[in-house]
Amino acid sequence: MASPGSGFWSFGTEEGSGDPENPGTARAWCQVAQKFTGGIGNKLCALLYGDAEKPAESGGSEPTRASARKAVCACNQKPCGCPKTDINYAFLQATDLLPACDGERPTLAFLQDIMDILLQYVVKSFDRSTKVIDFHYPNELLQEYNWELADQPQNLEEILMHCRTTLKYAIKTGHPRYFNQLSTGLDMVGLAADWLTSTANTNMFTYEIAPVFVLLEYVTLKKMREIIGWPGGSGDGIFSPGGAISNMYAMLIARFKMFPEVKEKGMAAVPRLIAFTSEHSHFSLKKGAAALGIGTDSVILIKCDERGKMMPSDLERRILEAKQKGFVPFLVSATAGTTVYGAFDPLLAVADICKKYKIWMHVDAAWGGGLLVSRKHKWKLSGVERANSVTWNPHKMMGVPLQCSALLVREKGLMQSCNQMHASYLFQQDKHYDLSYDTGDKALQCGRHVDVFKLWLMWRAKGTTGFEAQIDKCLELAEYLYNIIKNREGYEMVFDGKPQHTNVCFWYVPPSLRTLEDNEERMSRLSKVAPVIKARMMEYGTTMVSYQPLGDKVNFFRMVISNPAATHQDIDFLIEEIERLGQDL
Repeated sequence: MASPGSGFWSFGTEEGSGDPENPGTARAWCQVAQKFTGGIGNKLCALLYGDAEKPAESGGSEPTRASARKAVCACNQKPCGCPKTDINYAFLQATDLLPACDGERPTLAFLQDIMDILLQYVVKSFDRSTKVIDFHYPNELLQEYNWELADQPQNLEEILMHCRTTLKYAIKTGHPRYFNQLSTGLDMVGLAADWLTSTANTNMFTYEIAPVFVLLEYVTLKKMREIIGWPGGSGDGIFSPGGAISNMYAMLIARFKMFPEVKEKGMAAVPRLIAFTSEHSHFSLKKGAAALGIGTDSVILIKCDERGKMMPSDLERRILEAKQKGFVPFLVSATAGTTVYGAFDPLLAVADICKKYKIWMHVDAAWGGGLLVSRKHKWKLSGVERANSVTWNPHKMMGVPLQCSALLVREKGLMQSCNQMHASYLFQQDKHYDLSYDTGDKALQCGRHVDVFKLWLMWRAKGTTGFEAQIDKCLELAEYLYNIIKNREGYEMVFDGKPQHTNVCFWYVPPSLRTLEDNEERMSRLSKVAPVIKARMMEYGTTMVSYQPLGDKVNFFRMVISNPAATHQDIDFLIEEIERLGQDL
């Protein structure tokens, strides 16, 4: 039987070929599928159209869309030659699809139409003439569509309409001019892997229900540990639901390493614990402390220099202060690629301090970890191999579809000891295979999504050198932007010097503010510029870039580049668009 996912192999080459309302869409997709995939495309088309109604060679007349939708027959021949009637989705519901009896044909037709919608969106995502966003205010969207859930089912025509509507208002995060977040881009192999993962629809807690995925997680985490620099890739790790959870895992394991009794007896059984991180670090460290009962007041923020790097002298001073008060320092979280400045803390100096005072060293490399695969830029993480744990988010600089975050731990077995609960209905000890591959008991979650396959498949498709080229290109584009605006009229850099990562932080100063003295009034007016320009970007839909204040610095733009589709042309466009939208402010 042809797979429902066979439509992945088809690709529209004619104008409007992905449009479900365009006549001949399915047949056009099918023709291209046959051209590039041979037997796979033939089998799908035969099931959709019947053996006698395979699409004609390209150049023939295009049939209507209705004729491409064939209904169920009663025979068991595949493909069959029974007369077909048109499928009308207005008279079909989800109960008519598999596993319904005779549900194969409507299922394949329905999924092919879904694929048409998705593939058209994919193609549009890379089209610079399309909008990044079709912005509507929340109340407008709520009033324009009925989003409420009902007791009675809707028909499949309405379901297809909901899919189109959802994508119509979705942000095209793969668009070459989308720069708003650290996670951007849309990788085709990663997308295919995500579709496969959803089709497999399994859980990561035991080898018996996810054999290949569990093995791939083992292989991939080992490779990541090797790249960090741990001998032979030794240690442990897990994929988690984002960098915030990975950082919380690190805090949890560090606490257990120092006070294993906390697992049974709780925080009442241990002294006041103190964690240290830079004042530019991610807020997830404080969130983790709150969730684990350590408390946000027990997270001490260490001063940074003008480039946003943690100051080792202040770290050591604050550690000594905590010890003098009778508190117990248990974790230092250094950052490799801060969220705003893209700064890399001095890991070697931090490692020396952690070794001196016997404190767990964690490196939050959620944003900067990808640079480890770049021979040109990995020096920025020198000392990461001395860490006890590392957070690394491939869904950022490596461009893996969301979500894909790993927590790597140097000491093998520690995660298992910290988190295992020996649930006998899942982790039976008398199974007939190697129980070390039942990884679920070392996770906080029970149900755990398969996040590894997209990273593994992309790695196979690109190789480490492919990731390296992709990351080097993004960093080169950041330097290109910096070189253009550093001396350009109307721009002021937030800090001096080339960017350390792809973060380029700057103010756009409209003509009306350029002659004002640098005083409180100017700062007040300047603080309003970035929000207005950003709002105009979204309303026009031309591009998106983030802004924020930081410390005593008023709102500034934080440009980040992680999208492999971006080019010099897109950087030039961004500069021109900022000036166009902000010149009258």
